[in-house]
Parts: sequence; C-alpha cells; structure tokens
Amino acid sequence: MNKNAIKKFAIEARNKLIASVTDKAGMLGITPDNCSEAITKGADFEVYKTAAGTEATLNKKQCELRRKLVDQIHARGFEAVVEEVAYTWFNRICAIRFMEVNDYMYPVRVRVLSSEKKSTVSGLVKNEPDVVTMAPDIDWDFTDKEREEIIDAKMNNRLDDLFRMLFIKQCNLLHEVLPGLFEETEDYTEMLLNISFTNEDDVIRMLVDGIDEKDFNITTVDEDGKAAGQVEIIGWLYQYYISQKHDEVVNMNKGSIKKEDIPAATQLFTTDWVVRYMVDNSLGRYWIERNPQSKLAEKLEFFIAPKTEDIQYVNEEIEPTDLTFFDPCMGSGHILIYAFDVLMEIYRECGYSDRDAAISIVENNLFGLDIDKRAYQLAYFAVMMKARSFNRRAMTSGMMNHLSVIEESDSIQKFTCEGLTNDRELNKIGEYLVDVYRDAKETGALQTVEKKDYESFAEYLMYIANNVGQIDVFISDWLNNILPKMFQLTKQAGIMSNKYDVVSTNPPYMNKLDENLKKFISHKYTEYSGDLFSVFIYRNLEYCKVDGYASYMTPFVWMFIKTYEHLRNYILDNKFIVSLIQMEYSAYEEATVPICSFVLKNGVENDKTLCIKLSDFKGGMDVQRQMVLQAISELKCPYFYETSQNIYKLIPGNPIAYWISENTASIFKENKINDIAFAKAGIVTGDDKKFLRIWYEIANEEIDFTCEEYEYNPKVRWVPMNKGGSYRKYYGNYEFVMNIYDLWTDGKTNSSVRRGDTDSYFKEAITWSMVTSNKTSFRYSKNKVFGVASPAIFMKNMDLRILGYLNSKVVEYFNRFLNPTINILTGNILSLPYIEAPDWTLGKVEECIRISQEDWDSYETSWDFIRHPLVPSAAIKQEQLTSQFEKSRMKKFGLISWHYENWKNQCEKRFNQLKSDEVELNSIFIDIYGLQDELTPEVEDKDITVRKADLQRDIYSFVSYAVGCMFGRYSLDEDGLAFAGSEWDNSKYTSFIPDTDNIIPITDEEYFSDDIVGRFVEFIKTAYGADTLEENLGFIANALGNKGDTSREVIRNYFLKEFYADHVKVYQKRPIYWLFDSGKQNGFKALIYMHRYDADTVGRVRTDYLHKTQKYVETAMQSAQYTIDNATSASEKLKATKAVTKYTKQLAEMKIYDEAIAHVANQRIEIDLDDGVKVNYAKFQGVEVAQEGKKALKVDLLAKI
Repeated sequence: MNKNAIKKFAIEARNKLIASVTDKAGMLGITPDNCSEAITKGADFEVYKTAAGTEATLNKKQCELRRKLVDQIHARGFEAVVEEVAYTWFNRICAIRFMEVNDYMYPVRVRVLSSEKKSTVSGLVKNEPDVVTMAPDIDWDFTDKEREEIIDAKMNNRLDDLFRMLFIKQCNLLHEVLPGLFEETEDYTEMLLNISFTNEDDVIRMLVDGIDEKDFNITTVDEDGKAAGQVEIIGWLYQYYISQKHDEVVNMNKGSIKKEDIPAATQLFTTDWVVRYMVDNSLGRYWIERNPQSKLAEKLEFFIAPKTEDIQYVNEEIEPTDLTFFDPCMGSGHILIYAFDVLMEIYRECGYSDRDAAISIVENNLFGLDIDKRAYQLAYFAVMMKARSFNRRAMTSGMMNHLSVIEESDSIQKFTCEGLTNDRELNKIGEYLVDVYRDAKETGALQTVEKKDYESFAEYLMYIANNVGQIDVFISDWLNNILPKMFQLTKQAGIMSNKYDVVSTNPPYMNKLDENLKKFISHKYTEYSGDLFSVFIYRNLEYCKVDGYASYMTPFVWMFIKTYEHLRNYILDNKFIVSLIQMEYSAYEEATVPICSFVLKNGVENDKTLCIKLSDFKGGMDVQRQMVLQAISELKCPYFYETSQNIYKLIPGNPIAYWISENTASIFKENKINDIAFAKAGIVTGDDKKFLRIWYEIANEEIDFTCEEYEYNPKVRWVPMNKGGSYRKYYGNYEFVMNIYDLWTDGKTNSSVRRGDTDSYFKEAITWSMVTSNKTSFRYSKNKVFGVASPAIFMKNMDLRILGYLNSKVVEYFNRFLNPTINILTGNILSLPYIEAPDWTLGKVEECIRISQEDWDSYETSWDFIRHPLVPSAAIKQEQLTSQFEKSRMKKFGLISWHYENWKNQCEKRFNQLKSDEVELNSIFIDIYGLQDELTPEVEDKDITVRKADLQRDIYSFVSYAVGCMFGRYSLDEDGLAFAGSEWDNSKYTSFIPDTDNIIPITDEEYFSDDIVGRFVEFIKTAYGADTLEENLGFIANALGNKGDTSREVIRNYFLKEFYADHVKVYQKRPIYWLFDSGKQNGFKALIYMHRYDADTVGRVRTDYLHKTQKYVETAMQSAQYTIDNATSASEKLKATKAVTKYTKQLAEMKIYDEAIAHVANQRIEIDLDDGVKVNYAKFQGVEVAQEGKKALKVDLLAKI
C-alpha cells in the first residue's frame, strides 16, 4: 500500500473539496461572512446575487434547499457546514472507488469513477467512466426525464454535468443498501457538489490516477502471499484527510480543544500489527480459554502464550453467536475489521459457512461507537464491505448492525409531544435519553447509560411514526426533527447500556479539555482524569463483562508517572494485566507520544503477566512488529518477561516495571532519599521575559555571584538561577540570572508569581533539569536560586555521596521504571532507595565536580571564565621569557599549535579521569545495591559530559576571545572579565589596547588598516610574538577552513560570512557583540560591544565608518572602471567588470542603509542592559525608509538573530 500516494490525495482532496463547496455556496449568495437575502422573489423562484457579483435564479425546490443550508450555517457556522459537506462527498467518492474496483457496485456492476477498459480503440487512455459511456443503457430505472437529460448532455458534450448527475443517482441507489453512508442526497449537500472527470486536477482524477487500483482490490496479494489491498485503505484515507486539521488543533499552544475539534484532535489510525495483537489476545484468548480443542491459536500470528506453562482454560461453554466485541472509539473501523476476521475463523471451527457467518458476525458479534460522523460512516462501510466479501447478498439481506455515531440531544427540549406520545412509562425512557445525551459529542462513550427496555421503546417510536393522525405544525416539527433523533439516541443507548465479552480500542489521547468536558470527567472519573485515554482505560472495564477482556493502545505514561497512580492501583487491586507490549519511545510515527499496547482481564488472576519490552529497538513500527514476532516464536527471548503483578506494589508509586527482578523490587524496602533530603518549591516568576536574563546580557557588577543569604537589598538586583539545561553531570549549566529585587518589590510581579521559600535560596543543593531528552544528569549547586525547570533537593548537611549515587547507572536504571518519561520530578528522586556509600567515595565525587567545573569554566560563556586556554597569561609569558629556555622551546611557546596540543592533552586527561571515576562509582553502587546481574559499570564516551578538544570549535572560540580583547571585554594583562558594563579602567590594558571608539569595521576588502582583520593580526602578534605570526595565521586559517588564497583572506572571509552566526549560536541568540549590517551585498559591516554602547555610537558608526566605506567603494569602482576602459587583457576586463557590478550593488545597498541609520542616529537611542539583548536589539530593527511612489521599506540596522 502506497501510503505516500494516499496521503497526498487525501490532503489535496480535502482542500479542493472545501474550496469547491465554498465556491458553490458563493454561487448561491452565501459566503463565510454573509448569507444574502433574495434580490427578487416570485411565486416559484428567487434571485440571489452571487459572490462573483452575478445573479443566480433558483427554482422552488432549490430555494427550499438553500433555506435549509442557511439554517444550518446559522446554527453551526459556515466553516463547520462546509467541512461536513466536503467530507460527506469525500467519503462517498472513496467508498464508490472501493466498490467499483472490487466489483461490488449496486444495483448494477458498472464503474462510476473509472473504466474497466484502460484505453480506447485508438489507443488513448480512457478517462471517461463506464457509467457515462453506457448511460442511459444501464438498469437504473431511469425516468423519461432523466433519459432525456442524459441524451441531451451527450449530444451537447456536457459530459461533466452528466457525470455529476449520474454520480448523485448512484449515491441515491446505494442508499437502499448502505443507508449509514449514503444518506438521501436530496438536500443542500447535492447543491454544493461540483466534480469532474475531464479535469485532471479534480478530485476524481486525482483518486483514479493517483492511487494504484491494486491498493483498493482485496484480492491483491504481496510477495508473501498476504492480502495487500484491504478495506484498511478506507481508514488511511480518513486518517490523512483530517491530518491537517489534526495538526492545527494539537499544535495549539494554549487553550482547550473545542467540541467540534475533538475528532480531529484525537483520531489516530492504529497500526495493523497492534490491532492484531489487541484482538488476538482479547477476543482470540477469550475463545481459546473456553474451547480447549480449538486450533485458533495457530492462526493468530500475534497471540502471546506463556513460555513455561500451559494456558489456563475456563469451564464455560459459549457459542460463536454469543460472543460480543465492542469498540467504543471505533474510528474508521480498523479494529472491528480484524475482529471480523478472527470471528470468521471461530465460526468456521464451529461448522458455519462463510456466507452465514458473515451475516451473523454483523448482526450478533460486532458493536461500535464514535463521536465523529465521518469515522462512523467509514467504519460502517468497512464492516459492510467485509461482509460483502464473504456473502454477495450481504448488502441486500436486510441485516441489522450495531454500529452508531453518538449524537447529542442538545436540540431537543423534551421528548413528549401532545397527541403523539401517550405511553407514560415509555415516555420516561424518552425523557431519560434526552437528559443523558446532553453534550454527548463531548462525553461520547464515557457517558454511563442505564439499562432500560430500549427495544420496546424503539418499537414505540416506530408505532408513533406509522400511526400519525391529524398533523399540525407542532406534530410536523416533532416528526421531522425529534423523531429521527430519538431513533438514533435509542440505538446508541442500546449499545452503551450493554456489557461485552471483549472491549478493544485505541482511545483518544487528549488533556486540553474544554470546560464542559473537564467538569464531566472531574465529577465522574476524578481519580482517572489525567487524560482522556486514562479515563477510557477505566470506562472500558465498566463496559466489560466479569472475566472478559479489554485491550488498548495508549501512551505508556500511565504505567509510570504519578498522574496515573490511582489508575495503576485500581488495576493492580481489581484487575489482571494479561499481556503488555511497550514500544520504543519514538516508534509510533502517527503521533509524537511513546505508546504501549496491553490487555486487561476484568477480574483478579494469580497468573503471570506476559510482557515484551521493545525500548531498545529503533526504526519505527515495522521493526517493532518484527521483534514482537521474534519474541513470540523464541523459547528464550531476552526482552520477553513473565512477571507477577504483585511485584509492582513493592515500588513507590506502583510503576508497571515488569522487567525488574524481585531482588530489585525488594531494594525499595530500604531507606529512601527523602529520609535524609527534602525538596522546596522552585520559583515561578510569572514573567520570565521580565525577570530572567542570561548572565552576560547585563552589567557584571549588577550580579551577586556569591550571595549566601537572602536580604531585600536594592544593591543586589541580579542573582544566579538554576534553570535546567542540557545533559551535564556534576557541574555546569549555570547561565541564567534572576532579578530578585524586582521579584520581591510590590507592584513588579503578576498574580502567577511563586517566590518559593527564602530559606532555600543560595543553599547547597543537588539540581537537575526537569525536562530531559534522554537521561537525567545531576549537578552540585551553591549560591543560586532555582526555578521549576530545575528542581533541587537539599540536606541539613550536604552529603555529596548522594550526588555520585544519582549520577550512577543504578539511578538511571531505577528511573527507567519510576518515570521513563522526559519529565523527572522531585518526587521521583526522593522516592529512590538509598544505602549509604563508604566515606572514601566522597573524594571521587568531589573530583568529578572539580573536573566538570574546570571544563565548564574553560569557555567564555561561564561567569568564572579566566582566559582562553590557547592564550598564555601575562605571568606565564613573562616567566617563559625570563627563564633560560632553549631557543626551540621558546619558539614552540609562541605557536598556537603548541598551545592547542597542550590543551588537547589536558582535555583528554580530564575526560579519561572523569570516565574512570564514573566507572568506579558505578561499581561501588552496583555492588551496594546488589545489581550485578542487571548492570555493568562501564560508561560510554557519549555519556561523559566534559568536552574533548575540537580544533575548529576551539579556534572559533579563540577568535571570539580575540574579538573580546579588541573591545576590552578581556585583557591580555588580567584574568577574567576586564569590562562588562562597569567603570572603564585604562590601567587594565597595556599589552594590547582595545578599540577606542567601540566600532570595528568588517570589510570584504582592506579599506581600513584597523579593520577587524588588521586588529586580529595585531592581537596574534602581541600574544605570541612577531616571529611566529605567519605560522600562527596559517594554523588558524587551516582550522577555519574558509575560502581564500592567503591566510588573511581566509580569516577575512570567516569574519565576513561566519563569525557572527557562530557568535549568535554560542550566545544563544543573545549576542553581546552587535553587527551593523547593510545587507546581503556585504556593503557595510561593523561590530560594536553592547556593554560599551552609548547614545552616540550609531552616529559614529554612520559618519566615521559607513560614509568612509562608501567613499572607499566609490574609489574602488572608479579604479575598476578605469581597468575596463584601458586594460588589454580580457581576463583583467572580466575581473574588473565583476567588481563594478559588485560595487554598484554595494553602493545602492549602503544608500538605503544610510537613510535608515541617519534616522536612528538622530534619535540618540539609549539602552538599558537590564532589559537584555532582545529588547535592546529590537530598537535598531525595522526602521522605515520612505520610497517615492512605493510602500515604505523596512530596514534592519543590525544583522538578524
């Protein structure tokens, strides 16, 4: 099955159908904004102004249909009605395509959308459908008028009009045998249908030409001889049809999901092999346990049986006709269709013919509900087609089905109607149904419906319909609007009030509930209300008979996290987990949630749960399928587990940790971390944009990095704050600061603020990132506050051995079942068992912290950064110069390559030492906890969180450090920050003097002797000496890897094209060096240092650098033009011509830029470092430049970040 082709068609078809329906509505004078009134009215006609401005005359029947359409739009909205009409025709088009390919058409087997003949007599592709070619010579009981219309359309070559007429005729005929899908079309939907077979871009041709016919044909087999064309294609068509709407709804950042959007938000097509597992191990198991002689297990590919014991049989006789199988969220019917196959095998075992079995399965065995009418129609169609595949007379047999869309009673005030409803007892049922189905489109199958005599009530409704006496306007309204709805409510109540042998579904996954649904669930399912899927896990067990089975596919979070602890307790205390398959985290391609599939028995059992753990097998659902089959077939499989359900209760929170041993579970009887540590609530600022900054954004003197106690003090505005971060152990991720003064100042915060406990401010703690992408890493923290994104635990007396334990493979192993999600909470950590480690392990942990801190502080984004590791300090340099070193040693000291090798060795030593320490700590804790059979101490290189040397990355950072020295942020004469917003002190700079005006131009040619390349060369010469200058420049250029004939050209190209992007990336889109940039032509670029900015900076950039650059470029262009006019060499002329083109573009770019920068320069804008980069940066962006006769042009003075 080509799912790409199916997806492409379904998405395009939806968009085209919606556009087509909208256009047709416009031709009736109906637009999204207005339903126009008639401009002229007659006895039998009305005239409306169309959306195109023309006039449309409608006859009496069309006027009535238009009024119904307008009523629906007023009641439900234009968009909802258009969406309904579009999907109605989409469903019917797809259904007819399936039927014609499989030769199922009724009443005559003639193709409606295509032709059985692939080509005409002349050899051309035959696109004309057979129904068009053969009409009127088809046994469709055409009226004389219809025959005349057919002949007229053919004679006048109005073939698309004829096709549309015949298509609607076919739909009306199919209403006789498939009324659940082909409702009577003599309503407004018919007026809005516009299809064509002659237009290659129309939905019909897209379907016929775009999806291989074999994908619809149920007789198609693949290379393994298995069915390749299936009714399943109907489900995929629907899944992809709503995929765009699904993405729109689920990707909403805020707000609840509205009632009408719930189907789009929650419809996910269940993977085929998961469906087979669910049905094989619920319906299949139910039959096998009650029929010891059955051979059904041999035919169920995904049936899981114990490896060491026999199946426990149940002493209960049951006939195939007694089996009941229910899917309360049936979607497009995928689960029901496979259940049909399993039931067919059961009937065959009992001697039924396929023809009789097919009818019986529909009438006796299958039950299904859905809140989405689209889904119901396709599920109904799929089940009917399945029956038709076994019995040619299935559609005409009059068989009853038990599938239903869930309708609500909101439009009905009361059931009774004076003069019609005269049975008081049965009227009570009617009033009950009206009451219980309020808002049923939201509550769906979660609603509890009492068992009543709905069969008698349905007969009562039928009696009323057939015995109507005198009709007045009220009775007419009741018969037309309320009675049909009551028939529907009665049918769905009959389904919802029953109990079933097997309940199987893929329930909706959704927690953005609107007010009504949230209130309903909170009231009826309080302890299971974490998500809709968890509510359905509970509700489906209520639908299930005692000792029956319920099977599911859901997110696997219910197995582990605290939100679902009540649900786990309920299952473990009252039910039995028969089997479970946990999929790899990202295996399910249809949704971004980790999933599992499992079967519950509605009763207590002392047997063992059969579980398959697929967490280690990446590659999507097909890989998961293969590994499941392998686990089922192999006698000894390392990822197949047989576990007692009682083991889970030994672990805090009762996680379904089926893979752990009893020995591991018993560890949790030991002391817990919460016996010696405690947690405090983290700070919620209520407005992080206002209160948080990355530390280097603001003036360094404003930050107190060593605060130990909280005191409300205007002199202490900013303090370090833990805010999570990437995977890093022991030390690091210290980047953010918080405005603690404003946080505690009245009127500065909003109602969302949560300041936490000041007793925990700045105390020693162990912290981690709450949200992780993979494993959790723990870090030592002191002199910081912490937010909710970085939970922390505290101790009266800090014991760093706990930090070593938390970073060990033992805790990583525990976390896999305590909470294998991306969110690790304090409760998860405090519930960990803790056995005290020997005292001497403390030294190992302290060494891990020291090594990690050395690594973190080696980079300029650390506030404890001293100097770049490739740059020798002034003291070391002087020591080398005064020592009696050999000349060769002195030359090496002047080479960056020599310093890089030293740095590389230092990194390697640091990395290896930390790895050795972590392996040793793992060994200690594995031994303490007795997990030698489960774990090994080895650590992979990728899990060591200090960095090895990387030549290009380290040279990038070296260049960044050099730029910092050019601006005075750093000094070759002092360690650490020399200037970051405090008072400027010239005495800090003697070896290398920073730029005096805080402006360094970056040019593509050497216009300024002190441009950034010139200053960089001067920096290298000063730091390493003149003798090694060229060798050092060559080393840097090779590491940068840019284009250029010389090392200086390579370095210039790096500054011109890549430096700023690297800077923005390293500084997390909060650059401290700002690039004034005229645009893509590289006409003008100049860097400034944000912390040295003043109100005159922009003016100086313009007058001292931009204008000079313009003059330099003009001179260069004149020189190039002279070359063109006088050179004899063709190559020189070509080179000069290219140069003139470049200069022309640069001058034009700088002219516009000059107008923009002049406007800002005159404003003399001030910046406040406390506002951070983003606020201040934005002041120089989007400057409007007037253009004569055109819309004003917006110009950014600074490069975009």
